[in-house]
Amino acid sequence: MANTKHSTSYYKNKILLVLNQAGKKPLTRNDMIAKSKCKKTESDVFKKALDELKSEGLICDQKKGYVLCSRMGYFKATVKRISKTFGFIEKDEDQTEVFIPGKFLMGAMPGDKVIANLIPSRTGKPEGEVISIVETADATITGVLDQEYRELFIIPDTMSKTAVRVVENECGAKPGDKVIARIIARGTSHSAHKAAIVSTFGSSEKASSCAMALLKVSGISLEFPADAQAEAKKLSEDGIRPEDLKKRLDLRDEIIFTIDSAESKDLDDAISITRTDSGYQLGVHIADVSHYVKGNSPLDKEALVRGTSVYYADRVVPMLPKELSNGICSLNPDEDRLAFSCLIDLDKQAKIKGYKFHKTVIRSAVKGVYKEINTILDGTATDETKQKYARVNDNIFIMNELADILMENRDKRGAPSLETSESKLIINENDICVDVVPRTRGKSEMIIEEFMLLANQCAANLARTSKIPFVYRIHEDPSLEKLADMKDFLTRMNIEFPHFSEVKPAHFAEILKNNRDSEKFPVINNILLRSMAKAKYAPDPVGHFGLALEDYSHFTSPIRRYPDLAIHRILTDLVSGCDAEWLTKRYQSFVTNASERSTSTEITAVKIERDCEACYMAEYMKAHLGEEFEGIISSVTDFGFYVELDNTVEGLVHINTLEDDTYEYDGLVSLKGERSGKIFALGDKVKVQCTASNVNSGNIDFSIVKEA
Repeated sequence: MANTKHSTSYYKNKILLVLNQAGKKPLTRNDMIAKSKCKKTESDVFKKALDELKSEGLICDQKKGYVLCSRMGYFKATVKRISKTFGFIEKDEDQTEVFIPGKFLMGAMPGDKVIANLIPSRTGKPEGEVISIVETADATITGVLDQEYRELFIIPDTMSKTAVRVVENECGAKPGDKVIARIIARGTSHSAHKAAIVSTFGSSEKASSCAMALLKVSGISLEFPADAQAEAKKLSEDGIRPEDLKKRLDLRDEIIFTIDSAESKDLDDAISITRTDSGYQLGVHIADVSHYVKGNSPLDKEALVRGTSVYYADRVVPMLPKELSNGICSLNPDEDRLAFSCLIDLDKQAKIKGYKFHKTVIRSAVKGVYKEINTILDGTATDETKQKYARVNDNIFIMNELADILMENRDKRGAPSLETSESKLIINENDICVDVVPRTRGKSEMIIEEFMLLANQCAANLARTSKIPFVYRIHEDPSLEKLADMKDFLTRMNIEFPHFSEVKPAHFAEILKNNRDSEKFPVINNILLRSMAKAKYAPDPVGHFGLALEDYSHFTSPIRRYPDLAIHRILTDLVSGCDAEWLTKRYQSFVTNASERSTSTEITAVKIERDCEACYMAEYMKAHLGEEFEGIISSVTDFGFYVELDNTVEGLVHINTLEDDTYEYDGLVSLKGERSGKIFALGDKVKVQCTASNVNSGNIDFSIVKEA
């Protein structure tokens, strides 16, 4: 009888069977060949079966042999992110996130498919170890190029505490440069990998170089695809055509104007206001970007990929090409522009009586600037400023009147007045950060914020009551865990707070109101901010906790945010007469995808902006090494505490620099000296000296100035 060659699937089943029978005992390859009765002539088929089972994550190779993953309790996962000392993986079966100590990562990189096992947790949250790497992903890292003797190494920004050897440097990067490298050979630990330099951005001592690397490694391109760029150019050259004005409400004779910062070039919102017998009519006029950016067009596809414009230092990486963002879509003064307008009728108490959405054509009367309008409101405007705003002067004061009532209403409904610490970086002509100052908000900024909130609220209300697919901006209630932490923080700081079984926005508002004049208000404000959920985009209208609103969306910035563009497209169809059934068929899957993508890109943009800002702040502080500053302890950890200066710069006082005593962390708000009893607590004022500033990492080090 002739020999029959067995198939790969035959040996896969055989291997699974013998490993299952072996239980948790590892079997060598020879053991399995013998137990499977595999002939030498079929060793290649056996090897293929073994490799396929490994790649499928059903078996894994340990030091003493192969085991069946299911028998060992192992699971398949994807590496999500890593740092110098730890990483996180996500279970494929249920997306549970698992913490992995660095020594148990086996050199795994983000995107790798791995087999992992749970180990005893030190925190109560899932903790594990990587057993084997099933599939490697393309991996890139950023870092600083270093040279030791004649060999080049990259000192990674993240991934590893030790340098990675560079074996290719075709772009001619020099030691000290900020670079991006591709991992081209894997080791069993991160430090054993080998890398090829992909690109260099110049000196790592320049914040602008570090910012460019951050953008690159995050996938943010300064250039647009050729087809999207060509489409934008054509739209800009075509301008507004006669057919574009059909069925539009003509508001070019109305007094409409923009208010923004002096530097802004992407003007996507304008306002109009009149006082009526029963109250006010407010017009919020938004650039009609959806008229130009059609669904599934090259521009739309690229906008969805980007999700948002990215703002850092004095620069912007726009979501749309400048031909649109700064050109045909921007509501520039004395130019006809297509808009999507929300006309809101309010009573004398600023309660919404009704609203309508119209496609319009407008002509902005003036490019208003926050600082200039603030001087008009406080009576310090120059004659030149008064002349510039003469046509809209009366409207400015009606705006102010309405905004005062709206802000009072916000307080009445219990919306907490949380403050965010924002910085303004002063960049000189050599692209160096020469100053950092707090970014302040004047009255005109608050006025525009209130009016945009109204339009966003109306858009969400229209969608919810019309029962159509939509992209809502939601802010869920704080989690029980975060609320418990908040109560612990406040209790340790001797801050009174209302007792509640079910948290309401008004509880947060009460805490802030009662401590508004306290020296520790900034810290209390930050504690409340950290206890809140992160706002995100979603297709279901669950409301907005921080604003204490049932209805909320993002309608007012379609030039720089994709969710705004998405809902413009949906509302355009709604106001043109499409019914809910048709809209559901067209947009149901779209809003889910747009919500998820917009949330993801927003998170990426916020991280880029924060990391870039840290580099620029470190660049500024390099010029102030050795100088002393007053600050407040903004957070406390087991390795020290962070101090925020009056100019918003934050630095670390490491516990190792506190040489007068041995300090213990209380797990929440303070470090206490074992012998002296001296305490460094959240909210304390301290005097510090700047001892180090690393532009590449964005890390700033302080030390406590000893009392004389």
